[in-house]
Amino acid sequence: MTPIRIFISSVQREFAREREHLRDYVRGDPLMRRFFEVFLFEDAPASDRRPDEVYLDEVERCEIYVGLLGADYGFEDEDGISPTEREFDWATELDKHRLIFLKGAEGGERHPKMRALINRAQAGLVRRRFAAPAELVAGLYAALVQYLETRQLLRFGPFDAARCSGATLDDLNVEGMYRFIRIARRSRKFPLPEETPPPDLLRHLNLLNRGRLTNAAVLLFGKAPQRFLISSEVKCAHFHGTEVAKPIPSYQVYKGTVFELVDQAVDFVMSKIALAVGTRAETVQAPVAYEIPKEVVTEAIVNAVAHRDYTDNSSVQVMLFADRLEVMNSGRLPPSLSVEKLRVAHQSLPANPLLAESMYLLRYIERMGTGTVDMIRRCAEAGLPEPEFEAGAGFVTRIWRKAEASRKTEQTTQKAASTTPITTPKPGQTTPITTPKTVPKRILALLAAEPRMTQKQLAERVGLTLDGIKYHMRRLKASGAIVRVGSSRAGHWQVLEPGVSGSARKQPENNQKPPGPDPEGAR
Repeated sequence: MTPIRIFISSVQREFAREREHLRDYVRGDPLMRRFFEVFLFEDAPASDRRPDEVYLDEVERCEIYVGLLGADYGFEDEDGISPTEREFDWATELDKHRLIFLKGAEGGERHPKMRALINRAQAGLVRRRFAAPAELVAGLYAALVQYLETRQLLRFGPFDAARCSGATLDDLNVEGMYRFIRIARRSRKFPLPEETPPPDLLRHLNLLNRGRLTNAAVLLFGKAPQRFLISSEVKCAHFHGTEVAKPIPSYQVYKGTVFELVDQAVDFVMSKIALAVGTRAETVQAPVAYEIPKEVVTEAIVNAVAHRDYTDNSSVQVMLFADRLEVMNSGRLPPSLSVEKLRVAHQSLPANPLLAESMYLLRYIERMGTGTVDMIRRCAEAGLPEPEFEAGAGFVTRIWRKAEASRKTEQTTQKAASTTPITTPKPGQTTPITTPKTVPKRILALLAAEPRMTQKQLAERVGLTLDGIKYHMRRLKASGAIVRVGSSRAGHWQVLEPGVSGSARKQPENNQKPPGPDPEGAR
């Protein structure tokens, strides 16, 4: 998010120490520096502008005006007005959020004009007193935390449960709410009848906060959610190469509810990737298969929309390259989760639980912590490498495309045809096509013919990535179809699956190792 600017006004000579203390504190505190940046006049670069122009412009640019008032009044201009009073008056006229701190006890000795300024400030503002820099820091910290809470930038509950400032029932799409009930009733046996009035639906889904619409209500059912939550859009871009480069061949910015955002972004990706159409040999309708399964694309985009940080100014970005799809959002993993844990079934910990509940009711998510696991499984079944997940300042999901594997298959087809029966076509036949269903059989046939073949060699022969081969090998070992015999480097694979190697299923001899993790020499 863009830092909130704080302008500190004071008589510089009297408060030089305190001003530096506040600046250094805000810049050094992990919470404060995330939200605020401080302007001090003495930090401004040299310029040919008049000093009063500089500091009054900075007052105009700031969101929070902090006034430190003490005993001295300071330098007076030709009208007898000090910069401190000019700054206070300008901040008041611009209706800035003003925080006033007084140094010294009540009734202390002060310049008459400073006493008059304090009396004017006292009329409409709450003042806080301090005697030492530590007291000033504590007072400013409390005031800034309160400011963040008022702005709903610092919350004790999730963002989607906070009230959406200015939104009313008139800003919601009533027909969309009735449609939601109809679909939820079919999908999840939602209990409310189709004719349920919108306010009752909102109460049932906990989308009201003390009678006011929550952010989740606007994101789910708003006529124009981006009017209230500007960055809740999704940006999609398609690049012909493997790097971000201009001009961008295809670029779209999608707006609407979270459901519309997901649907539009998924359609954008699916319209750009390869689609293979099969024959009607087994069904009346010709089967189709995208190079990236649609379920994988949908899961990546749904996760980005449902779990992002909506207080951040950045949007969800969906970028399709020649070799991969990347989906980025500003969300962060909760402390109890790590990238490694995403590869196994894990607890579901939605960043925006109210959004997640409604998206579950329409079957956009399952709330079981299995979404990333399903992505990994579906990619392996499609012959794609495992998706990559990166967690840092934001979250990135990277899905590799089929193009690389397809080119590799094309390059190795002739070599494979001369060394293994399964890829050698007979007269009048065509070269076998690798599909998720035929991969295990091809692996078993290759290992039966060449038991010492490594997984890397298998990947070249079958035409899959190494990650895809590893996935199928794990499944074959778990099912007992193959076993590793002997040492990791001098051993070999034994096929136990009947009907493939030409012999009945055997058990390993006494000196043979049972199935286990991939030995290093077999990778």
